[in-house]
Amino acid sequence: MVRKYFGTDGIRGKANTFPMTADIAMRVGMAAGIAFRRGEHRHRAVIGKDTRLSGYMIENALVAGFTAAGMDVFLLGPVPTPAVAMLTRSMRCDIGVMISASHNAYHDNGIKLFGPDGFKLSDKIETSIEALIQEDLNSRLANAEDIGRATRVEGVGARYIEFAKSTMPKNKSLEGIRIVVDCANGAAYKVAPEALWELGAEVIPVGVSPNGYNINLDCGSTNTAELCRKVHETRADIGIALDGDADRVIIADENAKIIDGDQIMAVISEYWNSMSKLAGGGVVATIMSNLGLERFLNDRGLKLQRTQVGDRYVVEYMRTHGYNLGGEQSGHMILSDYATTGDGLVAALQVLAVVQATNKPVSEVCKKFEPVPQVLKNVRYSSGMPLEEKQVIEAIDDGKARLGSDGRLVIRPSGTEPLIRIMAEGDDESLVHQVVNDIAGVVGKVAA
Repeated sequence: MVRKYFGTDGIRGKANTFPMTADIAMRVGMAAGIAFRRGEHRHRAVIGKDTRLSGYMIENALVAGFTAAGMDVFLLGPVPTPAVAMLTRSMRCDIGVMISASHNAYHDNGIKLFGPDGFKLSDKIETSIEALIQEDLNSRLANAEDIGRATRVEGVGARYIEFAKSTMPKNKSLEGIRIVVDCANGAAYKVAPEALWELGAEVIPVGVSPNGYNINLDCGSTNTAELCRKVHETRADIGIALDGDADRVIIADENAKIIDGDQIMAVISEYWNSMSKLAGGGVVATIMSNLGLERFLNDRGLKLQRTQVGDRYVVEYMRTHGYNLGGEQSGHMILSDYATTGDGLVAALQVLAVVQATNKPVSEVCKKFEPVPQVLKNVRYSSGMPLEEKQVIEAIDDGKARLGSDGRLVIRPSGTEPLIRIMAEGDDESLVHQVVNDIAGVVGKVAA
């Protein structure tokens, strides 16, 4: 079955445009409610959201769908995605939902689903929900006396703050550390600054004034200029940038230099390995992670296992093969000893634990390897699939041959936008640029 609704991270699109309409959201609630209606107990769903204007619309539509399916719904309000995953388990819910389009602008929104174990749904379960969405569900809805109730839950932020704080080593505090934290005007705008302050840090918050429109706008993990400016201005020890739903993190050192997810994985893996805490003998990352990370790990007798792009594929590999650390270059960090999904704040706290343990500046702690020159270019297309065209296939084959065994070439369609992502890396930076530009040129002509 061709997937019509779900992409690499749930359902996502422009608000009030297919598939992110109130009608589809209600049907998702009905379909997911029916799919997870197992046993005779009173069924429960939990719903969190970020700060987008359209979150109100999607939330109410989902409530209508779940209650029609006979599920009671617990509304969390604006909370990070990892909080939804955590509370799905701790509140013994049958399904969890996060309404967010992550790092996208306010006009987009999305629906991420979690099973009762707090993990994102598998492709198989998403496909079954897709099939239900397109069915006539009237005969499978709850009887009038079994329609669900909706309740708003108080104190959610405090529960998540206590959880996040508990992931720090018990003998560690952040006293004496000045931190700029950029919450992207998103889901963590209250909880992240509060958690860091309660741990003893001097906190300088930015991106904490959401208005429904400014989520990720010139702030957050994908727009770090303001973070770097603030770190420089306040002479902070570290800058922490989260995205709209706080499941990813990018760090700036005391010199306002950006540290990406690959370096963060290197920091945590080396530290955990030194304490015999790293499971699986390595790290799980995606095909987009830098070759420098792979070489860093190999030099220490550790492995880098790669998956397709998408943090849930990283999680699936980790669960299957016994790893407890994985992530993406973009900043998704999965630390499965603590959480079932990416958690930007918890990952940042692990880096801060290393900073405290070593008593070294962030620039020294987080510069673990020299990245191999890597170039990424996106080419937008309007219809069809350019990667299936003969001239594109030939250009890709030629690029691989030119890079040889010392380089990598990854070409893939985006799972959330009509883009072809072209990434190459290798020791010869000039050659890498040439290969990417050549392939992008061919894709651009085909897509025009």
